[in-house]
Parts: sequence; structure tokens; C-alpha cells
Amino acid sequence: MRFEQLEQFVALGNLIHFRQAAEQTQISTSALTRSIQTLEDEIGCELVKRSTRSVKLTEQGELFLKYCKTTLSELDLTKKTIKQSLFGRDNQKLIIGYTTQASSIVPVSCGQFLAQYPNVKIEMQLQDELELTRKLQLGEIDISVYLQSANSIVSDIHLPDQLVLFVSRNHPLANQDSIRKAELTQYPMYGCFSQSKQVQSMLNEAVDSLNKSTSVKIGNIEQVIDGLKNSNSFAIASIEHSKTIAQDPNLVFLKTNKALDREQLIVQTNHQVGSNAHINHLLELIEDAASSSSKQTVTY
Repeated sequence: MRFEQLEQFVALGNLIHFRQAAEQTQISTSALTRSIQTLEDEIGCELVKRSTRSVKLTEQGELFLKYCKTTLSELDLTKKTIKQSLFGRDNQKLIIGYTTQASSIVPVSCGQFLAQYPNVKIEMQLQDELELTRKLQLGEIDISVYLQSANSIVSDIHLPDQLVLFVSRNHPLANQDSIRKAELTQYPMYGCFSQSKQVQSMLNEAVDSLNKSTSVKIGNIEQVIDGLKNSNSFAIASIEHSKTIAQDPNLVFLKTNKALDREQLIVQTNHQVGSNAHINHLLELIEDAASSSSKQTVTY
């Protein structure tokens, strides 16, 4: 009995389809059939009920499937333990997949993570939600992040994901469920510099769209925050300043079309939470970044 036979049986047990299981394990259907027959001969009982139309595991097959999964999981853990003992915990790679709607969260979180763990390699993959689900199930990515669609959005302010609006906690608009452009007309505006030319261009376009280009006051994040705390002004900044804003108890984000409570950031991992310090820390950073963008996070 070989480990690849266990992997082939798990594929068949999960998919209940010989051709699909053969494709997943990259062998021919006839080779998979012979592999299953060999397992049945070694174990001494029938594991799979076959017919021209269906495949079904026997009671013994269900028990053997659990054994296969446990054995392969222990094998994978042992491999990781050996690798860590040879190269250290920091020499590992994490693959994180995310949708376009989560692009304001994941790159920022990964950047913060790499600043603390420079020896850990991170690969980011931009995918649609269905592809993320498939890759997570197959173990091709470690974490998937996508934004659950929002319903009944009433804000008419359409900002890029890289930008946020915020005010002092005592501002008249601070506790509204959503903000409309007309409501901002009476309030002065601050704009915060961005180190990115591309994001700065977005900031300029957003200021124009809010009809504030002739009156906006520009400054760095400290100057903008000081200007907000004792006034009814509102401010716009890039997500590079989100953490600073979120950590200030005197400031709150305005809820625009991309920042409503109805939106949920769904974060999934194929790792057991609590058993991998790097995974846990990256998940925490993603949740922090989501909170900074006023998005509710569901992690599992």
C-alpha cells in the first residue's frame, strides 16, 4: 500500500467519480481502477460499489476513507515538521488568493506581515470567488479572501477601494448608515497626501467628483487629523493611512458604497486555526485591515 494509492482513494471518495478522480490525481481511469482493486485485495473487502451509472463507497470504504485522510494529514504535518527542523519556521511559503473587491485589504495586510516576517514568502493570487473555493479545497492556496456582495446600497459616492473618507467622532455625519454626495456639500474638506502617484491621482479625481477641488485643504496625515478634531470638516485619504485612522478613538470612517455594514469580508483557510502562528498572525492583520475599512469579517 503506497501513499499515492491513499491519495487516489481520497480523490475517489470525495468526487465519487472515477474519471474526475483520475484527472485530479493525474493518472488514467484504468490505472485508478487497478489501484482501487489492489487496495481491496490488500484489505480483503470491497471498498467501492460500482455500476454503469454510479459509484458508492461501502461501509468499509467509508471507514477506509477516514483512515486515508488521517494518514495523509499526519504525513503532511510530518513533512512540515521535518522541513521546519532543517530550515527554520520562517522559511515557508503562504499562498493567499483574493478577489478584486478585497484588493484594498489583502496587499496591505501582506505588506504588514512581511515587515514582521521577511523570511516568509507570500504569493498573492487575484481570482474570482469560484476559483478561490476550488483552489482552497484542493489545497492550492492557504487563505482565500473575498467580499460578500452588499445589498440595498444607498450611497451615491463611488470611491476606488484604495480611498477612504473619515471624520471626527463628533461630526454630524459620523453615525449615519450611508453618506450621499449632497450631504457633504456644506462641510469643508481635507485631502491627505499619498506616497503613490497612482493613488494620488485617484485622490485628485475623487476630490473633483465631490466638487471640492477649489476649496480642499491638503496636508499630511497628522495635519489632516488635527484639522478634523476641532471642526466639522471631512477628509479623504488612501488606505495606507487606514490603520492610523482606525487606531485613533476620535475618528470614524464614513460609510460609502464600499464601506457599509452589510458587506462582509469572508476569510477562509485550509489550515487548523491555532496550529500555525504565521497563518494566525496573517489572519489577524486581514481582520484589522477589514476593520479599518469598516468591513465586518467572518473567518473560518
